[in-house]
Amino acid sequence: MPKQNEDLQSRGGGELNAILGKGSEFEGKLTFEGTVRIDGKFSGEISTSDVLVIGEGARVQAEISAGSVVINGEVQGNVRAMNSIELHQPARVRGNLETPQLSIDKGVIFEGTSKMEALERGTGKPQAVLVSSPRPV
Repeated sequence: MPKQNEDLQSRGGGELNAILGKGSEFEGKLTFEGTVRIDGKFSGEISTSDVLVIGEGARVQAEISAGSVVINGEVQGNVRAMNSIELHQPARVRGNLETPQLSIDKGVIFEGTSKMEALERGTGKPQAVLVSSPRPV
């Protein structure tokens, strides 16, 4: 199985819909459905409710809003994910992370802050969590 699909299969990401290959450069706004992998250089804004995979050797400078994000390469910018963010070695991330589930492997370089709370779908805003407590008798 090719390396690019191993990361997706290991996390249940399913089939790869598009790829920005090694040696490619793109600047602008990327909006998509399904799973997209970036192995080249990207600068701008990324928005999806699905899966973004940033491959080893990729260099991304962007504001990212996604369902789930898997980072193996270099990212500069803030990352918000409704489901999860995974940072795998040799990832280098400079920016703030916001997600309900965060995983950082040993050897990853992360400079920024992390905030872990549920986000509302579609808005990227924190979701209120209602907690009930027993009433006194």
